[in-house]
Amino acid sequence: MRKSWWKYLTVSKLLYVIVAGLLFDAPRLNILNETIRALHFHVPMWFGMVLLLLLSIIYAIKYLISGNLKHDAMSVEFANVGIVFGLLGIFTGMIWATYTWNSPWSNDPKQNSAAIGLLIYFAYIILRGSIEDKMTKARVSSVYNVIAFFALIALLFILPRLTDSLHPGNGGNPGFNAYDLDNELRKVFYTAVLGWTMFGFWVATLRIRLKFIELKRNEYI
Repeated sequence: MRKSWWKYLTVSKLLYVIVAGLLFDAPRLNILNETIRALHFHVPMWFGMVLLLLLSIIYAIKYLISGNLKHDAMSVEFANVGIVFGLLGIFTGMIWATYTWNSPWSNDPKQNSAAIGLLIYFAYIILRGSIEDKMTKARVSSVYNVIAFFALIALLFILPRLTDSLHPGNGGNPGFNAYDLDNELRKVFYTAVLGWTMFGFWVATLRIRLKFIELKRNEYI
């Protein structure tokens, strides 16, 4: 029970986010209107993705230093769940864009950059699948993982700011803080960021435990 408290907290946070995000009053903003509710699902997916991928490269570096396959297992599973969060971020963004930009895909620089970033991580998965030797796979993919993360950060947070963009906070557009979101919306949003990120971490830890069992069964650890 003591070790599971954060799981109960995660479930309670997500229940609150789903109910409050869909049913609580939302501020009436130009163009956005009720679609602002997507903020609680779209943006936290990207926060969760970045944090999970950051954990992935931390363990990739640990593997390069130690050669311990447990670190490689943790790295790849944090990456796998991070990629899923990235896909959810893309899809929830497309739904939001359909109602605010009149198209699910507008070739917006940030949309294109996000897609390229995910393709880089798809290549990471393909790379791991193409190498049979366990140690070589772990070493090569760990190096690639570190490079991929910094490429993703540049694609998401630097390049879109250098050109025109429809996204808030990019290409000269004001960020959401400038819209003076009310306190109720902020409470739900911050809870959503924490809740979805904790959920992603939870899923990753379950996958890591299965990976450890596989490694132990095959006598790699």
